[in-house]
Amino acid sequence: MKVDRLSDEIWKAIVSNDASYDNVFFYAIRTTGIFCKPSCKSRIPKKENVYIFQNAEEALSANFRPCKRCKPTDERLPDQTWVDQITDYIDRHYPENLTLQIIAEMCHGSPYHLHRTFKRITGITPSEYIQQRRIEKAVKALIETDQTIQEIAKSVGIPNTPYFITIFKKMKGKTPKEYRYIKRNLHLHRGATK
Repeated sequence: MKVDRLSDEIWKAIVSNDASYDNVFFYAIRTTGIFCKPSCKSRIPKKENVYIFQNAEEALSANFRPCKRCKPTDERLPDQTWVDQITDYIDRHYPENLTLQIIAEMCHGSPYHLHRTFKRITGITPSEYIQQRRIEKAVKALIETDQTIQEIAKSVGIPNTPYFITIFKKMKGKTPKEYRYIKRNLHLHRGATK
């Protein structure tokens, strides 16, 4: 049964990673969808995002996933499940400053292990995946909006416009301006021939 109120004692146990509370309760984090043992060394969550469960089964039945770092179910999370969790986190946070360290903390693993596992499962690094997501979103904005290149670059998490243009050209073979011009003229040409 989920405990709605977080007592000072429970919160102190989470903040201090007190192993004496392991298996007394488990805590889940609403924003990540992960649950942990009190002793977990992951980043301390915001208090308002924490749910408390008496056992791992309750957290699982509430659709929380076990932490890769502290293994609250004493089972190893399958790598594909963990990579799905990582890509989901990146998909929701791609415009932010995402470092490997931040992703590892939010997805409860070590940066090295996360990088290695992600590349083995997906064939690309987390950094490459982030850039792909950013460029995909930039393409959509170039075609569907009148935002400037600078505004689009900033909105997808690459505030340095020349760097954004370089990455875009490397991935798409054209600058953002050329890409927009071609796509819009192609669209206009198709509309005129109908």
